Amino acid sequence: MVRNVLGSILALAGATAAVRSPFRAWYDGRLGRHFRIGELFSGAGITDAKAELFGSLFLPFAFAALLTLIGVVLRSRLLVAVAGVLVLGFTVLWMVRQGQAEGSLAVAGDGSGLGQGLLSSFGGGVALLLGAAVMTGRAHGRGRGRGFGRRAPAERDPAAPADPSTWQDQPSEPPTWQDRPSGPPAAWQRPPER
Repeated sequence: MVRNVLGSILALAGATAAVRSPFRAWYDGRLGRHFRIGELFSGAGITDAKAELFGSLFLPFAFAALLTLIGVVLRSRLLVAVAGVLVLGFTVLWMVRQGQAEGSLAVAGDGSGLGQGLLSSFGGGVALLLGAAVMTGRAHGRGRGRGFGRRAPAERDPAAPADPSTWQDQPSEPPTWQDRPSGPPAAWQRPPER
């Protein structure tokens, strides 16, 4: 229970950081919401053209936040992990495309180069993956979950007949102590004398 709560808090913090990152500077003071998402996949690469909000880097991060919310509600480690991979994947893809457009990526103290938005995006993706790792997920059946929906095999009663067609002939109630023969078991009895 405690691990699920801690994992959920980490995941929600990561999703918040990821959604907030496009509203901060990514490179040379340019906000992440000004980069077109289509430019990441086109041959032209990143240009100076500005994007609409839902055509920018905000869209995949908003989708990742939605996956995170669903994953936290359902206690699904898989959904939270997919959201983290999505955030980190788009961040790395942006870095590759920006590096191709500029020739190199730089970090400078005067505000040029890589900005806080990129750092926030990376931190959000890592927090999402850590949240998925910390969460225990949903418990399956009786007791704790055994990971990714697997359950322990059901134990079969060795006294039960192996043929399922004979199961219906068996009494519906197990025998009680009154139904058993009285006296010590045969192993305790003395063998007959010769």
